[in-house]
Amino acid sequence: MAKNVTQAKSGGGHGRIDVHVRAMTPANGPVPVMHAKLNLYKLTQAEADALKASKRIDGQQAAVDANPAWTLVAHTHTSPAGDGQFAGLENGFYIVLYMNASPFDRNMIRGRLIGISDGDMRGECAYELDTRFRLETEFYSNGEKLSRLHGLVGDQAWVTVKHDAKETNPMPDMYYVPEAPLQSQGRDGVESSARLNSVGTAEVAVSVYMRAYDDAGAIDPDDAAHYRNARQVIVDEPSPLQVAGKITTQASRTEAEWRPVIAHWTLIRNSAEALSFNNYQLFVDHLFCHNAGGVVPEFERERFHEKEHAFRSLEKRRALPFSDSDSYRVLKAATEAFVMVNCGVLRTPYAFRGKDDAEYLDRRDLPDDRKLEEELVKRYLSSLDPKTRILPYLALIRSKLPDVRIHMDHKEHHDAELCAGFIRDRLVNPCMMELIWSYWQEEGMLVQTMNAITRRFQNVRSPAHGNGPDPLANMEVDMLRPLNNLLWGYVQDEQHRLSVVRRNYEYDHHYGIHLDGRAVRDFRPADSRSKFVEAFHNLLRQLMPFYRQDDDTTVKADAFPILNALKEVHLILSQGAHNQFGDLPSTARIEMLMQQWMLARPEFREFLPTRLMVAHPEPWMDRVDAMKKVQGWSDTSIAHFRDLAMFGEQLLLSIRYTHWSDVYDPTEAFAWARFWRPQAQGYMHAYRAVTGVDMTSETANPKLESSMPSVLLRQRLEAMPRTA
Repeated sequence: MAKNVTQAKSGGGHGRIDVHVRAMTPANGPVPVMHAKLNLYKLTQAEADALKASKRIDGQQAAVDANPAWTLVAHTHTSPAGDGQFAGLENGFYIVLYMNASPFDRNMIRGRLIGISDGDMRGECAYELDTRFRLETEFYSNGEKLSRLHGLVGDQAWVTVKHDAKETNPMPDMYYVPEAPLQSQGRDGVESSARLNSVGTAEVAVSVYMRAYDDAGAIDPDDAAHYRNARQVIVDEPSPLQVAGKITTQASRTEAEWRPVIAHWTLIRNSAEALSFNNYQLFVDHLFCHNAGGVVPEFERERFHEKEHAFRSLEKRRALPFSDSDSYRVLKAATEAFVMVNCGVLRTPYAFRGKDDAEYLDRRDLPDDRKLEEELVKRYLSSLDPKTRILPYLALIRSKLPDVRIHMDHKEHHDAELCAGFIRDRLVNPCMMELIWSYWQEEGMLVQTMNAITRRFQNVRSPAHGNGPDPLANMEVDMLRPLNNLLWGYVQDEQHRLSVVRRNYEYDHHYGIHLDGRAVRDFRPADSRSKFVEAFHNLLRQLMPFYRQDDDTTVKADAFPILNALKEVHLILSQGAHNQFGDLPSTARIEMLMQQWMLARPEFREFLPTRLMVAHPEPWMDRVDAMKKVQGWSDTSIAHFRDLAMFGEQLLLSIRYTHWSDVYDPTEAFAWARFWRPQAQGYMHAYRAVTGVDMTSETANPKLESSMPSVLLRQRLEAMPRTA
């Protein structure tokens, strides 16, 4: 039987010590523990005499404490057979310590005293771990759990690693790795699944890993012992169906395998739509005009009371240092309450829409027969503590800093967070918004439109028109209109809003993109995501051949290129999730929603030459297009920029908050591509309309596709007079 042989440092003797490490499993009895770390220490006569009473060391802590006390002679790891050997030992007393975590058996024997002498040149010791881990299997067919004790061909076998100890699963310093064909379903391999493809006896196996201690007694994240825990599964042939009469066949696309993360993506899509301007306008009307009107999703109606409560609380605490601005102040508090309640994807009641969600999944050829809330809570989210579950991506971030404490919720949510540590609400219920939404709104001239209006409100001539007449010379907002006082408060509050320079630096920090113009000259960023545009557009380009293959019912589309592109974009996005990432996107969203609401006021129908026969999806949009026409700005409709903002945000949220770095099976990328197809193709169409770059063509133009959007927009603007 093979074993690892390690020569002692001195190497001058002829003695040897053989070591055997085994783990007791419920189904297979003792199995070898591979790559177990073994330390060999040489003891003096006095040290040996002190240990002769017991001749062994019991317990994990005792082994760790013993490390610095003796002279380390050698260390080794066990072979695949679970054996190790120390050779070339001189006469004397030795002790072998087992140096891996064993929270399931904290009192196991970890070391024995062994003497090497001329009369006895060979020593031997064995370690046996009482693991108490077991594999439990369940079978599913078409998404339904079956009560059978054995599976049928075509069933999905769901394997769970369990133990009876009062510890977390996996226990501290442990993790599980399923053996193919099992695929991990997250949470450190606690659950895994595989399809049963043939009749007979199939074996399912999961390797249990136990991290090693270094010589100082600290956990070594790069070293772990493991053993194989397996069990047999009986697979029968399904009963044949009697078929008679005429048989008609039809080729259709294969339905993608169900992935629990689809429930999370559904929440992202629904919550992003809940943050739309139309819902915001309904909320403001409900709050101030007592008329919600329109069609509101059920979860959104349930949140009206919560948002109103948040507004009443914020209204008392949001004061402005200038007079006669109550209308603007309450609008600002209401907008903050709307964003605060709607941006949290994991906030209850969850933003599922029952029948609408099922129909959306069915149109994407994704399984639509699952209870999404149950899939989210029980199969996708990870445990932060016994009562709290968080996204797997954030659970990984939390595990990297186990020594940082988490603030418990305050009795009042507005209490200051001044102590070091994680803010619990941001870990449990992160506010999911992407700054790319604000970037595309700003490129669409939303902010510039409001700036032109406020300049005219203050009787300031537009600097772009020199000595000529101001395009807004006839815009006069009389004092009897509510808009008059709103604009007054908006202008007075200018020093408290984000400047274009601050937003521009953050666009570059998040995505490596920035605005172009006089207001953002002398741009000197400290850190930029220079590869984001190239990586994101490469992902979009990889989607087009996938969709062509997926639409062909005779071809199984390859999702591996999409998976690799998703990993690349996820990595770049995570690098930019620092500094102002936690607050600036929500602040920018609040400010721009208020700008949209003011532009949607009926007064601007009179002041701006809007085109009423153009059916914009949101009432503020024709005002921006009218301002572009009046000022001689770009003639590209704000509708395309709004699509870029809406679709881009949803795509990036699904990439940022999904744990792509740990996914190796393309099944999840396959489901992602199908789920987000309307958003991806909508983004590519809008990007072509805005910049002229067509990422759907079969011929790629890498240089053009990796160019800064603001540069492409300026080039199109400069070409306008020549093509008019």
